[in-house]
Amino acid sequence: MASRRTLCLSVLAAATAVLTTAGPALACPPGDDDTIQTPAISSIGEQHLKARELRPAGYREPAAVKGVRLAATIPELKGAISLGFLAYGHRQVMYASGEFGLKTYDVTDPAAPRALGTLSMPGMWETEDTEADPQRKLIFMARDPRAFGGNTHTGESGVFVVSVADPAKPVQLAYEKVPAGHTTSCVDGCRYLWTGGPAKADSMPADWGGRPVWVTDVGDPRHPRTFPQPIELARNDGKTDYVHDIQVDAKGVAWASGRGGVRGYWTSGVHRDPVRHRVRRASAADPVPYAGGGISESAAPSTFMHNSFRPVGSTSREAPGKGDLVYITEENFGPDCAGDGKLVIASLAGSYQGEGWRSTPAAPFRLRTVGTWGVDGQEGSRSDTEDCSAHYFSVHDGILAQSFYSQGTRLLDVSDPAHPAQIAYFRPDDAMSWAPYWHGGYVFVADDNRGVDILRPTVH
Repeated sequence: MASRRTLCLSVLAAATAVLTTAGPALACPPGDDDTIQTPAISSIGEQHLKARELRPAGYREPAAVKGVRLAATIPELKGAISLGFLAYGHRQVMYASGEFGLKTYDVTDPAAPRALGTLSMPGMWETEDTEADPQRKLIFMARDPRAFGGNTHTGESGVFVVSVADPAKPVQLAYEKVPAGHTTSCVDGCRYLWTGGPAKADSMPADWGGRPVWVTDVGDPRHPRTFPQPIELARNDGKTDYVHDIQVDAKGVAWASGRGGVRGYWTSGVHRDPVRHRVRRASAADPVPYAGGGISESAAPSTFMHNSFRPVGSTSREAPGKGDLVYITEENFGPDCAGDGKLVIASLAGSYQGEGWRSTPAAPFRLRTVGTWGVDGQEGSRSDTEDCSAHYFSVHDGILAQSFYSQGTRLLDVSDPAHPAQIAYFRPDDAMSWAPYWHGGYVFVADDNRGVDILRPTVH
């Protein structure tokens, strides 16, 4: 069986977008066989050269746009992977992280973004879903072991703590080595970080399929402290596996997505623990299981769940669910578009008694799938590429904006979760859409090829 690294190369070769950045263009989830190396390709730069050599000449489908207008673009942010927003009084500041490091922009007027500051870190990887503490004005950037020319087998991983007290002058306060480093996420109001992924290092247990979560105390941002023991183990039917990312919902439940599904935890307060069968106090380093589990293989054959969103509390009006639905990305690169990763909407019903923690290959537990949506064959889609996997999404007022790499950014009406419906799309002919963000009525798109596109939806 070919490794996912090889599959990702074939996707790169099939894509017609021009690839000129220093890091891999697709955030491919490494499989258990990720130790397999492609003999002719020894570096990230060589991957890109090889992809360009193999890129098919001839027909290239034109751009397709519907239901949005391009309000502004920031081409100098080429290589952007993640965006976020901080308020400084009435001023709105966007931070962008990516292969260049960190850059900040004044986006008080989204149609006229203005550059502010830069923390240069050429070769940085991967900084997906980079999060910030809005009170302390701190940004936490995950260093993947593949950063700065490293690899998953022996590369160094960790977290950079950056102050943007003055957004025009980002300052690195600390760097903490952590055994994981694909993503890092705030829990308990950014007092702690949960850092996970990617594929396991050579020094890690042989039976692990990927890196779980390590917890770091950033109460003192200049002196972070990482707990020695990881958490969110045995997540894939009893096997410790790759935790890709964490999203904390409006009720404070931290949802861990990765291979094997999505599981939620209380990280503070006193709760009944359905696994230990007693009431106890939750902490970031010893969280209490809440709900969740594996996703049906009929909806997500890869079982690699990339990120999630549970509309509840102050976000309950953003999408239907009443706290019992979770919206999830499956990231997967199959041999064709039809088999690539999709948006999955699943029900948490039946998972509140620890069922997702007792799942085994012999007696698997799976959440019930409510609805799915994929870009294959949809209006506005390219037919000249096999790159169709879903990536990050953002939801606002019943409209879910989702990135699909070279298939661009899609806006879906999810008012009926069983039948998500596309209502708009933005697919430039050179798209490599990583992540869209609703902010101030606009959708800001981090695009690895184009920089940042700022879209104004014209649909309601």
